[in-house]
Amino acid sequence: MARLSLELERFFFEEERPPQVTLADILLIAGERIFGFLFVMLAFPSALPLPAPGYSTPFGMVIFLLAVQLIAGANTPWLPEKIRNRPIELTQVQGVLKVGLPWLRRIETISRPRLTYICNSLPGRVTIGMAIALMAISMMIPIPGTNTLPAMGIFVTGFGLLDDDGAISLSGLVLCLMGAILTSSILFALFAGGSSLLDWLKAWLGR
Repeated sequence: MARLSLELERFFFEEERPPQVTLADILLIAGERIFGFLFVMLAFPSALPLPAPGYSTPFGMVIFLLAVQLIAGANTPWLPEKIRNRPIELTQVQGVLKVGLPWLRRIETISRPRLTYICNSLPGRVTIGMAIALMAISMMIPIPGTNTLPAMGIFVTGFGLLDDDGAISLSGLVLCLMGAILTSSILFALFAGGSSLLDWLKAWLGR
């Protein structure tokens, strides 16, 4: 199957499209790689260095729903018709892709099937699903700083699923762990009067 970047470029830039597209249209690209594809596509806007506003919360909800299905052992994801057929402006998608495709191509240059049991075994998929579910919750929190790094973790982990590359999925899980620490620190700071979790730990260790 062609690289995802080539498929996206063909679908959104080379072929004629109506002014609006739907998730159901985009799913035609995925084939049997559908879970990884959906995680990559839904995390894509929020994972960029300059994320597009308004995507994190609704896309985080959909990612959470997909992650629960991955944990449950589903091979084919289910999405409500309202989500599958919700219109998305073509120009918005193209704007995100113009920024994101070069990043996607960089990952593709190092991606290949390896450590495939991480992506294909039940324990591996459950672990990936749990990490992605937690990061999806973080994406839904409307607080600056809780969206981008978790979305990057989902994007990289999903890309590993897409190409059965366990090494890339492991890298994504590391990003998910870093995202969890960052989000926890931000939430801790809000409830502890401005001191981040790291500051609190430093003070505690200093004693």
